Amino acid sequence: MKKNIAIIMGGFSSEYQISLKSGNVVYQHLPKEKYHAFRVHIFKEKWVYVDDNDIEYPIDKNDFSVTANDTKITFDVVFNAIHGSPGENGYMQAYFALLGIPQTSCGFYQAATTFNKRDLLAILKPYGIKTATSFYVNKGDAIEVATIVDKVGLPCFVKANNAGSSFGVTKVHKAEDMMNAIEVAFKEDDEIIIESFLSGTEVSVGVINYQGTVTVLPITEIVSENDFFDYEAKYLGKSQEITPARISLTQESNVSTVAKLIYKVLKMSGFSRSEFIFIEDTPYLLEVNTIPGLTEASILPQQAAKAGITLPELFENAIEMATLK
Repeated sequence: MKKNIAIIMGGFSSEYQISLKSGNVVYQHLPKEKYHAFRVHIFKEKWVYVDDNDIEYPIDKNDFSVTANDTKITFDVVFNAIHGSPGENGYMQAYFALLGIPQTSCGFYQAATTFNKRDLLAILKPYGIKTATSFYVNKGDAIEVATIVDKVGLPCFVKANNAGSSFGVTKVHKAEDMMNAIEVAFKEDDEIIIESFLSGTEVSVGVINYQGTVTVLPITEIVSENDFFDYEAKYLGKSQEITPARISLTQESNVSTVAKLIYKVLKMSGFSRSEFIFIEDTPYLLEVNTIPGLTEASILPQQAAKAGITLPELFENAIEMATLK
């Protein structure tokens, strides 16, 4: 009997358009002989099932069901394709845990932890995982630019603590530009992390549970045409994404070991894509994404393809692993 799969997409953050693209790719590639797929748009103002004629049917939040054409539909598994809030920060994971509906991403604790850059770094540092020097600022704090520069140096990165897709991120070259960068970050979040600039090869490492085994996918090297791997570089073709990465066997081994360690330490499930910069042969962690882009051009699907895993196989595996949690 076919399983009913709700593919949730959209979200509350600046990443909602990217999420809609990811969700639609999942919808297109899920094996139709095995699954009934339903596109579910999650926005602040509405939760709706959208059929192939773009007719919307409201979701009953009490049990995450929908009634369409006088038929009540419930779901066996939720495929989570929401980048940012509420799909990547633990909210949806906790909601589905309470309802007892399996979902494809990590658990609510892991999602909340990885989405909060400060908390993630604090948890991982005792395990010897290297990171940039950082400085924290909350909205309303007295800000002394000289103190920040003394700690992290210039250039540095000002980032929204809880955001993705490089929204709220600015590379600051001069002290007089710091306050403007902080204001940009505060538009995305009321917490900021300011990090020292690391100069080296940047790589993205996908880790998934594939058929019951924690698997590191082929590594991608990021070469941005812009000053850093920003929104344009990620989504508007302003970068080269080279898989496999042009790194040494030592670097490949080191970063694969660290990426797998992070996945296991955090007791992850589902997808994980971690970003690193090499200082010589040592990988320094930048961030961990638990709902990475899932379009044909996105990094993790590119990596899966190099590993011989097609999009239907990748998505089906995510669903089947979710039912085993």
